[in-house]
Amino acid sequence: MEECISVFDMLKIGVGPSSSHTLGPWRAAERFLEELKDESILDQVKRVKVDLYGSLSLTGKGHATDLSVMLGLSGQDPEYIPVDNIAGIIKTIEDTNEIILANKYKIPFYFLQDIVFNKEFLPFHANGLKFTAYKADDSEYESIFYSIGGGFVVKEERTNAKIKEVIKCAFPFPIQNAVELLNYTVSENKSISEIVYENEKSMRPEAEIHSELMRIWNTMLECMYIGCHTGGILPGGLNVRRRAFDMHQNLIGLSNYSDPQSWLEEIRKTEVKFRQILKWVSCFALAVNEVNASLGRVVTAPTNGSAGVIPAVLMYYLVIENHDAGEKEIKQFLMVAGEIGSIFKKGSTISAAMGGCQAEIGVSSSMAAAALCELMGGTPAQVLMAAEIAMEHHLGLTCDPIGGLVQIPCIERNTMGAIKAINAAELALETDSKNAKVPLDKVINTMWQTAKDMNSKYKETSEGGLAIAVNMADC
Repeated sequence: MEECISVFDMLKIGVGPSSSHTLGPWRAAERFLEELKDESILDQVKRVKVDLYGSLSLTGKGHATDLSVMLGLSGQDPEYIPVDNIAGIIKTIEDTNEIILANKYKIPFYFLQDIVFNKEFLPFHANGLKFTAYKADDSEYESIFYSIGGGFVVKEERTNAKIKEVIKCAFPFPIQNAVELLNYTVSENKSISEIVYENEKSMRPEAEIHSELMRIWNTMLECMYIGCHTGGILPGGLNVRRRAFDMHQNLIGLSNYSDPQSWLEEIRKTEVKFRQILKWVSCFALAVNEVNASLGRVVTAPTNGSAGVIPAVLMYYLVIENHDAGEKEIKQFLMVAGEIGSIFKKGSTISAAMGGCQAEIGVSSSMAAAALCELMGGTPAQVLMAAEIAMEHHLGLTCDPIGGLVQIPCIERNTMGAIKAINAAELALETDSKNAKVPLDKVINTMWQTAKDMNSKYKETSEGGLAIAVNMADC
């Protein structure tokens, strides 16, 4: 059996600004607490220390890794915590030098000493972190985790992955690569979304699939809505001005609406010339990633740094291409996107610390292109072609965030990824798939080879590219 990755693994609700540097460490802290519970020592812990390694250390401050670790140790859930509460929880920890471990046990916690930034890299992955719990009898319990991108977290022993059993499930259509997916669509005479739906039904009831997919979309829609209605300067010290607010005001004018859904309906009434379409798509993507940059709630798709691409392209379809589209098309889009993302995860990486930004914006653009292509009537072969085209033109894209913040160039890159996704879908729709020269699996393999060849300073370390060409003082 192959490893099975659900759509809900690829599209996760959480808090910004980074899936690998914020959500992943947060989840690692939660898992560490679970280990302490399983070992029956949680109530004996008198102190906790966290060591951050590699990329988590080099850009951890800008990505709020230290804050996410504290929130995780406090027993907060990134999927449900009211984002307005985050600042207060952090301030209390910093002011009192105490943390309420698992939201139950108050222990001393000096964040400047108990969170250690180590520049060296651990062997398995660029994003390593170690938790150490000290008990009253001076004994210690430690555990090492790796945040491998997209909010996924694995243990240190996964370095022996070839001989270790990975979590398996019983998908009726287990998929490791694009060729297998295409073969299923042919043999079963189904679309890609239909194949994905059959797999999802093997894991959860249909009603739950429906409700969770719609919860993901409603979170995306709300995120776009918040971003388009929030002005000001983003936190972090770069003094980046939010742009979605002004762009949105110029586009929508004096329209009357009261919530995200009525807002969507009003956008459907606006002018749809080419320039306006470009602006709307860019506005949607900017809005999401400005929310992400300010520790807001987003959907990891497949990462937080690339969270704006998929909602922007789906919103484009709903407000520009098909005004009659609704829940059916939304679910179809998300299932295709999730499946393409899982194939990239299995065959390459979705971690910028491992592969540069091609692993984030490139993958999200590929996911969105494929999903849009199916909604626009593309055959399964054309859908995979759309995914290939989008990634082909992101190959080699570096990750070089200024100041380690998910702001420059990250926010704008989401607009580029969204536009490329739409372009890729249109190219695929106008092409006979029999004439395709580059299969999706080949471009995924090429992306992974490119990632391995890429200098580490271009992999989310802020040690190369724009991150050193432009410094904080310039901003």
